Amino acid sequence: MTSPRTTLSLVDTDPAELAVDAIVIGVHSQTTEPGHGAPADALLLASGAESIAAAFDGKLTATLALLGATGGPGEVIKLATLGTVTAPVVVAVGLGAEPSGAAPAPESLRRAAGAAVRALAGAPRVALALPLPDDADAPAALRAVAEGALLGGYRFAGYKTKPQPARREPVAEVLVAVPDAADATAQAEVARAQAVAGAVRASRDWVNTAPNELRPPAFADAVASAAREAGLAVEVLDEAALAAGGYGGILAVGQGSEAPPRLVKLTYNPAGGGSGKRVALVGKGITFDTGGISIKPAQGMWEMKSDMAGAAAVGATMLAVAALKPSVTVTGYLPMAENMPSGTSYRPGDVISMYNGKKVEVLNTDAEGRMILADAMARACEDGADYLFETSTLTGGQVIALGKRIAGVMGTPELCERVRVAGDATGEPAWPMPLPDDVRKGMESDVADISQVNAGMDRAGHMLQGGVFLREFVTDDVAWAHIDIAGPGYHSGEATGYWTKGGTGVPVRTLLHLVDDVAANG
Repeated sequence: MTSPRTTLSLVDTDPAELAVDAIVIGVHSQTTEPGHGAPADALLLASGAESIAAAFDGKLTATLALLGATGGPGEVIKLATLGTVTAPVVVAVGLGAEPSGAAPAPESLRRAAGAAVRALAGAPRVALALPLPDDADAPAALRAVAEGALLGGYRFAGYKTKPQPARREPVAEVLVAVPDAADATAQAEVARAQAVAGAVRASRDWVNTAPNELRPPAFADAVASAAREAGLAVEVLDEAALAAGGYGGILAVGQGSEAPPRLVKLTYNPAGGGSGKRVALVGKGITFDTGGISIKPAQGMWEMKSDMAGAAAVGATMLAVAALKPSVTVTGYLPMAENMPSGTSYRPGDVISMYNGKKVEVLNTDAEGRMILADAMARACEDGADYLFETSTLTGGQVIALGKRIAGVMGTPELCERVRVAGDATGEPAWPMPLPDDVRKGMESDVADISQVNAGMDRAGHMLQGGVFLREFVTDDVAWAHIDIAGPGYHSGEATGYWTKGGTGVPVRTLLHLVDDVAANG
């Protein structure tokens, strides 16, 4: 199922003269000193809106203020132009307070573009005249605007059988006003944004698909088909191959479902061998998580269709890698299973022989993600990797510790810091967390090499327990980072910025940034 796509291109025509259905400008909130002849809270037009303001004879900010505009981040105010400019509607999107001597941060522009395009659903053609710096920060700002617009125009195709009269179609075409539409750097940024946004949209589509339509075999087929079309090498291990290969963790989790598990491996090899470095990406693909025998509460369980968001992100990232062609070898590993309670389910007390030969005592079948990831991470290390990035909706502890927007990252300290920097650069924040020795001590088993969880800590340090367990399946020569996206991988609230309700596509943009970083810097 493919959702309708928004297209994007550059234009250097005067924004006031663009033949579009709406023109988007930026406004800042501006606080002035009382007693100086201005209201305590005034609006300030962002750069890019000069010709629009001139057409309104200097009355644009006052009119917007009368309509309730404050310039707050993500606020969208629409104003009929009544012929003052070519577009019939001007849309002012809030950018927050004016930065001191600088352009708005890329993430502010990304969220503003997303909010505006989303609010303009029903308008076929929209132009963005948002502030873009004319210095070294210009490419990052343009990339942010383009990504925000393309992602703000996302809408899952859905399953409704009847026309929805009140449901307006997403914006079909976005034009971004720039000084020179033919500039090679600007064109390259747009091309990259289109590839990246396309990957994020693919990830969102997979996450938003109903779980009865995306059980492990179907998910594997969908990813494999898209990957082959993109030119990637594809290997799919079915249940027989998994059994022959000794993937005990994947098989254990998947044995309770009539839909058997899979492991999908996707490989990109750069022309000429590239930098010689090898990046492995691993993503959790639990297509639905009931908790198994350790069954979850019914409330909110329907969101467990998103427990494959990590695999969706890795599969989508590989599609973008194929398009962007970085000079580094990248391999994606997507272990997939459906965690169901049945007469064939794995049980608390079971001892599972993992791919790397370690024996794991199962204490909680709802700690299934780490079981399938461990096998995939061990395989990635065996295949050869210099850097391993794994991402998963692994623990509710991540949400408790860091909320719904910030991912937790654990692993090799230097690599965790690189993930944090990449997250800041892409608007997908992540925060490094420790892997304490006392957590590992409590995971000692009387009968096996390690227990799944620290029974003595129960839910305490839950996020850290996941990272400590996964560390056991990474070889010493591989730098690694575990990115827990239990919160940011799925957005259950109202749409905001370039996030719509449902799958977010996090951390596709972070992973692509990291791949580029490794290609450039090792």
